[in-house]
Amino acid sequence: MNRRSARAIVAVACTLAAGTACTSTVSGSALPAPGPAPSSSPGNSDVFAGLNACQLLDQLNAGQGFNPGENKSARNQCTASKPEFITYSLALDSTQGLSGFAADNTGAREISINGRDALQADIPTGGCAVAVGVGEHALALVLATMARASEDAQGCPNAQAFAEKVEPLLPAG
Repeated sequence: MNRRSARAIVAVACTLAAGTACTSTVSGSALPAPGPAPSSSPGNSDVFAGLNACQLLDQLNAGQGFNPGENKSARNQCTASKPEFITYSLALDSTQGLSGFAADNTGAREISINGRDALQADIPTGGCAVAVGVGEHALALVLATMARASEDAQGCPNAQAFAEKVEPLLPAG
């Protein structure tokens, strides 16, 4: 794992307050997996039940030279790298909404992703995060970390473009 990949994984872990477990169902589109939905907190249903961050990441990166996505935690998050270019991370968080992301990232800027409310923030260790709102208490977090620090200025445009690909696969919230 290169230095930039490690930074992306650390950034995802530091940015998220909580997450959910992943399933192992493989499908060609973002459909719910069979079985019971993982719970997030009492009285709060998991809007991402059945969606797997690694499956979504692999689906969107297919045929573009990315390594398969890897989940290195119990959270529903995944990281995939295209050597010498970029690392994308995707986290599906059913407990932290945009207000929680804004509180943790005081310099976040309001943006819109395909008409959904979203926030964009620079990652202190390099790269960019885009949080797309999915209801009041959930978000999909996209991180883009460029392979070379000299290309960090491309992190936010790439994170935003990737979030625009992820958004149609997200539940209405």
